[in-house]
Amino acid sequence: MLFRALADLTVVVHLAFIAYVVAGGFLAWRFPRTIWLHLCAAAWGFASIVVGIDCPLTALENWARTQAGDSALPSTGFIAHYLTGVVYPESAVGLVRLLAAGAVIVSWTGYVYLRAHSRSPLRLS
Repeated sequence: MLFRALADLTVVVHLAFIAYVVAGGFLAWRFPRTIWLHLCAAAWGFASIVVGIDCPLTALENWARTQAGDSALPSTGFIAHYLTGVVYPESAVGLVRLLAAGAVIVSWTGYVYLRAHSRSPLRLS
């Protein structure tokens, strides 16, 4: 029971991390000091897709699942198992990656623009 809960918690954390990779740059508009955390998260996300770095969250989930008596995720990984074919069709993987990269670039461009045109800390409210 404990391992199953750990596996479920890992899924939630993994989904939150992916959301932060895609949209965390927009959070930096309001909280400028978080841009460095987002740069690191985006670099990790980029490297995991381009280079194929194994994600420690996937390893943790697989370990917890096997300890709970379940099977590990397929070798295709977390995104392919939970998102591709569920949230978006498998044929749209390239488009989804392009849109995610576009969101990161737009958020960083907006961050640089807002920082360049602001004398005080950003206040968007």
